[in-house]
Amino acid sequence: MLTAPRQVKHYLLRSGYVGLFLVLMWTTWQATFGWQQVQNIGDVARFGSLVFQLFSLVQISLVLFFSLLLAAGSVAQEKDRHTLILLLMTDLRSHELVLGKLFSGALPVVVLLATSIPVFTMIHMLGSIDIAQVVWMLLLCAVTGFAAASWGVLVAFWREKTFQTLAIGVLGIVLGLGLVETIVGLTGIDSTAGRWAALWNPYRTLFALLNPLGSQTGLEPVRVSAIDSVSALAGLGVVANIITIARLRVWNPTQAVFDSSKQSEDAEAVASETTAKPARARNIWKNPVIWREICTRAYGRKAVLIKLAYVVVAAAVSIGLIRSGTGAELVIGVMTKAGFAFTGLAFLSLMLVNAQAVTALTSERDANTLELLLVTDVTAKEFVYGKLGGVLYNTKELILIPPALMGYYFSLNVVSGENFVCLLLGFFVLVTFSAMLGLHSGFAHDHSRAAIASSLGTMFFLFVGILIFMLLLIEARSSFALQLPSFLLFIVVGSIALWYSLTKHNPSVALGMAAGALPFLTFYAITSFLLFAPLAALFAILSAYGFATVAMLIPAVSDFDVVLGRSTEDRG
Repeated sequence: MLTAPRQVKHYLLRSGYVGLFLVLMWTTWQATFGWQQVQNIGDVARFGSLVFQLFSLVQISLVLFFSLLLAAGSVAQEKDRHTLILLLMTDLRSHELVLGKLFSGALPVVVLLATSIPVFTMIHMLGSIDIAQVVWMLLLCAVTGFAAASWGVLVAFWREKTFQTLAIGVLGIVLGLGLVETIVGLTGIDSTAGRWAALWNPYRTLFALLNPLGSQTGLEPVRVSAIDSVSALAGLGVVANIITIARLRVWNPTQAVFDSSKQSEDAEAVASETTAKPARARNIWKNPVIWREICTRAYGRKAVLIKLAYVVVAAAVSIGLIRSGTGAELVIGVMTKAGFAFTGLAFLSLMLVNAQAVTALTSERDANTLELLLVTDVTAKEFVYGKLGGVLYNTKELILIPPALMGYYFSLNVVSGENFVCLLLGFFVLVTFSAMLGLHSGFAHDHSRAAIASSLGTMFFLFVGILIFMLLLIEARSSFALQLPSFLLFIVVGSIALWYSLTKHNPSVALGMAAGALPFLTFYAITSFLLFAPLAALFAILSAYGFATVAMLIPAVSDFDVVLGRSTEDRG
């Protein structure tokens, strides 16, 4: 708070967050009323209620994701750079180290929460929203961020590899929310167990705050409060911190430190013996990079647990979906339950693929092994394609499960052949885009934390923006020609943000064109989907994300030598 240099982005982050709300409010107004003048105070009040619901849902999602990401990343960065062991050698106490990393990592989220207070106060002035709803919503966001950050710090101090930390952190939250909803579904919301379990789901509490009359059974005054859920989530964060503090010096230094020391001692002992037998050489492939990604434990020995956790999530979703039947009712008014389940699993897969890709490069840089490429004959194509192939191979289970779920419904004739083929092609294009975006961010940023935040943040904002688009399009209920001017500002702002993320460190005309076209084509794909035109939606996805993938891939291959500070032009 006192010594970090204040760069321009420090101030742009605050003003940009408020500007994002302003753009979203203007887009919502245009989608709801268009250019007509509104003089009815009731319409303004209903608009205020709609904006409050939309802003609250967006903010709690951002707080949940970035609190976990930033807090876990602050610890993982210390481990990757081997500086955590230096901190453990100082006179810092365990609680000082844990709480210091927790609050320093979550500080940007706290700043943005404070920045949003005037925004929600202005929404209260539109009417239809009580000030108690605003206060409890902000408190709910704060304790949700505290619980998520505490969980992220726990996992980061527990696990050794950055990918394990990010994947277990995200899957842990998903499994936790799924367990809560399972208990509520089995016992009922009216039972004691159901009511207690519901307190651990911040989204349930948020929806109750947004609709306080929904739980009203009599004529008594409306009571707006979330004290039970706020206390439960705060207690969850406290318990996580207590566990982390108690186990900090048991988990760290990791066993790998002692193993490497023991291996060094054994190697010296063997070298000193004249009768030592030569070690068995391993058969390395022609491309040593992809061999290392596939045939070694480059991402830790517990990576299988991540896949197992994802399989558990997918199995729970599939069982719940099969038990609920194949009804025609729509979720959030735009897709069937099967489509919504596929979307959720696919989004989780894309985030994990992206995390695997960005950490595949940042881990090399932090371990100072990327510099070893300066003295090898590994070419740019071997490195980039090797990393990309290794990412896709190591996450193959995560990639194949969502299409397998749709394949099951295709066998039941619930999904048509045309929709199934379009869905598969579009999904695999997004998977490739997600992996390439991770590598691109790893090349573009020198610091691991910045690379991870940029890559995962871009993915998160991209798909949250798609969800907001779909909700606003349902609210607008107008033709594509009339909707485009209403969403133009939102699309332009999205293009500028994507352009900044992709080209800040690697300027490129192709990347600029991709950043400009991707939001427009994504908007066209959404409208085509809502108008039941799967081929048009597929064409837009292939054009937008396929071109963006190629635009990131070509500079990664051609500028790879520039990043490493060497030249391989003479190798052909």
